[in-house]
Amino acid sequence: MGLPPEVLKKVKLLELNTRKLVNNLFAGEYHTAFKGQGMTFADFREYVPGDDVRSISWPLTARTGKTFIKTFEEERELTLIIAVDISGSSDFGTGPYFKGEVMTHMAALLAFSAVKNNDQIGLLLFSDQVEHFVPPKKGRGHVQRLLRDLYYFKPKSHKTKLSNGFSFLQGALKKRATIFVFSDFMDEGFDQSLRLLGRKHDVVACVVNDAAEYSLPSMGVIEVQDAESGEVLTVDTSSAGFRKEYEQAVLKRKESRDKLLRKSQVDRVDVKSSNDFVDPLVAFFKKRK
Repeated sequence: MGLPPEVLKKVKLLELNTRKLVNNLFAGEYHTAFKGQGMTFADFREYVPGDDVRSISWPLTARTGKTFIKTFEEERELTLIIAVDISGSSDFGTGPYFKGEVMTHMAALLAFSAVKNNDQIGLLLFSDQVEHFVPPKKGRGHVQRLLRDLYYFKPKSHKTKLSNGFSFLQGALKKRATIFVFSDFMDEGFDQSLRLLGRKHDVVACVVNDAAEYSLPSMGVIEVQDAESGEVLTVDTSSAGFRKEYEQAVLKRKESRDKLLRKSQVDRVDVKSSNDFVDPLVAFFKKRK
């Protein structure tokens, strides 16, 4: 089945904008932020005083009568996994983009940076279950396929269970990978599975929020719907007492989330959906150099 024209248009526009950012700003930061998977043999050269004697190639030294050492270079190729929370809470935003759109734009930025670096890229879309997984591959065509999936895939569930996505990656990835997890992380009990994933892989939690989630404007009596459960409530936002109670509840939930993220012991990037999403990533990469 072909994709709707509006989806193809969005993918093309996103690709153009993202590639421009990558070429002008981002690729160098990405390249220097992540270490390779190890050292690989590069060549031989003659021994000079001060070289590590453990690198001497004794077979070549015996054949030539001169002392040669092996030289190595860092293997730059990485495996990048982009894990995106596509539960109901991602369909919210009061700025130019919904939270889910911010996650898609950031994922595209990383994916095209990985292509420029000749890395493999894979994609996981999850809610309270694994919705869609694309194993890592190389190439611009592969990235275009991932962007179409990000825009077009419709989840079966609107709920969130982060630990299910983390446990899946723990089993699915046999080699060490760099994993960016995009979510608002408004869930419970995910710290142990995220910490286990971080022991084997280089994991970065990209926490995407919207300012309106933390305070309600006074708009009188309105109906609100929970994006994940579908529950509808009628509330009086003109009540200062109600707004204060709401803010306290949200703050308590945020503090619980932040505690779980600290216990997970993975790197973290905070992004507000109403602000530029590029600057937080660039700042994070510079910090990792």
